[in-house]
Amino acid sequence: MRNHRRALTRPAYLLLGATCFLVLGGLLMIYSASSVSDYVKLGDSAYHVKKQLVSALIGVVGLLVLSRWDFGKRRGALDLRRPETAAWVLWGLSLAGLVAVEVAGVGKWGATSWIDLGPVSVQPSEYAKLGCLLVVAILTIRWRRGALEDKQFLIRMLGATVPIVVLVMMQPDMGTTISIVLAVFILLWLGGLRGRWLALAGGLGLSLAAAMIWVAGYRMERVTAFLNPWADPTDSGYQIIQSLYAFGSGGLFGVGLGLSRQKFLYLPAAHTDFIFAVIGEELGLAGTLAVVAAYLVFAYAGLRIALECKDPFGRLLAGGLTAMIVAQAVMNMAAVTGLVPITGIPLPLVSAGGSSITFTLGCVGLILAVSRYGGSSRVRLVRPTATRGSERASTDERWRDGGSRVSRTDGGRTPARRGA
Repeated sequence: MRNHRRALTRPAYLLLGATCFLVLGGLLMIYSASSVSDYVKLGDSAYHVKKQLVSALIGVVGLLVLSRWDFGKRRGALDLRRPETAAWVLWGLSLAGLVAVEVAGVGKWGATSWIDLGPVSVQPSEYAKLGCLLVVAILTIRWRRGALEDKQFLIRMLGATVPIVVLVMMQPDMGTTISIVLAVFILLWLGGLRGRWLALAGGLGLSLAAAMIWVAGYRMERVTAFLNPWADPTDSGYQIIQSLYAFGSGGLFGVGLGLSRQKFLYLPAAHTDFIFAVIGEELGLAGTLAVVAAYLVFAYAGLRIALECKDPFGRLLAGGLTAMIVAQAVMNMAAVTGLVPITGIPLPLVSAGGSSITFTLGCVGLILAVSRYGGSSRVRLVRPTATRGSERASTDERWRDGGSRVSRTDGGRTPARRGA
């Protein structure tokens, strides 16, 4: 019976299928997009695809390990497998990594976001997103259960997110900052935060974003290039113009796999942030729609897993991670096609980047863990009852808005009452 409960559900297999399609397709397109520049600059046309393959294998190991995380099982306070402990430890390590970036970081593409560890470079801001999500999920569950007052919840949530956001902005990396803030916002919405609080936070966030764009000249250049890239076709508008050329050349079915002309040192970041443009050129509209369809399947499967989960933490975790990954994909594809200003966010599971793919595959593993264990714990909705000289303690915990919810998990040791 226990083994049956740990079997993956049908949405989990859909999620895995979409993930495999995106990763394998990404490896193929990374080789196609980077082979020319790698041969010219490094003398090895497979340099980036080999790095990505190694990172993908590490990510797959992480996926398999994290998919076995039984987050609903009772453990000691210092056990790293306990959700609250894991959340704060990851948050602390991410914060330390971001501080280390300020001290000895390595710069790429105008942002100092990496730590050089010899054969590999690590981007702590990727893992900071997960640390923030886990901590905010824990705090939201505690608030909904009444363990935190409104003021305590807001102070602790800001204390967990503001230092991370400030350190990422100092790199400076506004794209990742937007990704973190958006992910936290979506999780709070899924957690039932009051509408007026969300509206206030959204208005404040947009105002701060506008102010940061206004005071930084290069950010204003991105906005003006978005509005009219042909006003400066050799500088600020160059990248988006080359991207649009790629899509225009692709037509319905593309110029053919490996036959992109924009990758011949015309399109900057062709194998990273702008790989979607190479897909559009080589595989045409059909190829780009296949990628969009894969993300739609990913979104559907992840949200189904979240909705079917009985555990409140698992529900927030799966929903928040799914929304974060899909939102990043939408932001990247919108930027590459000229629908929004360029943000520098990679296409999850597809773009080249070791930290990005290991992080995202780890997140997929956590979503699979929710599918595997989210419904395996027996649930008790308890009321005080008297039974032949003995009283059974029971809890019927309720949301602050009066709606009943799953109260707690007991690791499957106590069967649910039929009448509850």
